[in-house]
Amino acid sequence: MEQDINTLEQPIVRLRSQRERLWHTFSRNRTALLGLIMVIVIVLVATFADDWFVAVFQGRDAQHLLAPFDPAKQDTRSRLQPPDEAHRMGLDTYGRDVTSRIIYGTRVSLLVGILSVALGGAIGTFLGLIAGYAGGKVEDWIMRSVDVLMAFPSLIMGLMVLAVLGPGMSKMIIAIGIMCSPAFVRVVHSSTLSVKENDFVLAARSIGVGKFRTVRVHILPNILGEVVVLASIYTATAIRVEANLSFIGLGVAPPTPAWGTMIRDGTQYLTTAPWISIFPGLAILITVLAFNLLGDGMRDIIDPKSYT
Repeated sequence: MEQDINTLEQPIVRLRSQRERLWHTFSRNRTALLGLIMVIVIVLVATFADDWFVAVFQGRDAQHLLAPFDPAKQDTRSRLQPPDEAHRMGLDTYGRDVTSRIIYGTRVSLLVGILSVALGGAIGTFLGLIAGYAGGKVEDWIMRSVDVLMAFPSLIMGLMVLAVLGPGMSKMIIAIGIMCSPAFVRVVHSSTLSVKENDFVLAARSIGVGKFRTVRVHILPNILGEVVVLASIYTATAIRVEANLSFIGLGVAPPTPAWGTMIRDGTQYLTTAPWISIFPGLAILITVLAFNLLGDGMRDIIDPKSYT
């Protein structure tokens, strides 16, 4: 009797929910938290470069918020001016404020990176599910086509698509999306092959659940973790490819600021005005690092061995 009373007096251990376990696993990874904070800051910079959201509802032109100057305004009399108190990152070859152009260039890089990965992820997930679940000749045809696409370097693949479509932001999003899709096909295909042999999928098929419902309800939710992690990592790749394409003149049309274009404009002044290329290069470095750190942390979340 005394032993039973002591047992009742022991503190009750509260079981953590799955969401709490995921956050606990993620929060222990300090580099992942740093990546999350960096990504949030970058998104806020891109969002509040101007008050475009308020301007849309008020029917007026957007005004600058974070950007100190108009990124397209030229002052040829002060061109190549070094950094000072008014222009923290100096002026470029046309007398435009480098700080403002980097802030507005953040919006271009994030739009291209996120939208292209969303496009590539949607295409790759769809084809990967078909290949993994259908099998047979359909699987062979899709996966061999993916192998051919993955044989080309990412930049070459983007150049091939842009050679057909032409330059521009929307076309660059399509090009980078096509470039990213083979990686999603490979990951989703392998995950689908593993999940479709689980008992709950076999049970659903045995009671006559249709193929589309089986894939949508039982397979897709169980592979979304891998898709989200890959999307985070490939967003960094897409931003880097966008900078490469802008550097060679296949990005957004001037005077819209883009980090790759800014680096190209400053290459001939590296000895006299290095800040024109250095600061946008650092912006690319920080953004790519942030998404890679975030992707590493999300990979820890979907690893069952990391749960404690």
